[in-house]
Amino acid sequence: MGISGFWQWVVIGLIVLLLFSRPGKISKLLGDLGVGLKSFRDGVKGDIEDSDEDDKDSKKDK
Repeated sequence: MGISGFWQWVVIGLIVLLLFSRPGKISKLLGDLGVGLKSFRDGVKGDIEDSDEDDKDSKKDK
């Protein structure tokens, strides 16, 4: 079940051509991915800190 068909090689070639046709395209995509992951992580961290503060406030009220 390896890659042996003509059309399979054509599709792989097109993908490689699209990825490497313009310089800096892959690094830009990876940079955008890194920014997105950092934003997600900061958002999750903020939600956790907010819920911790809410828990502390509710304990102080008791």
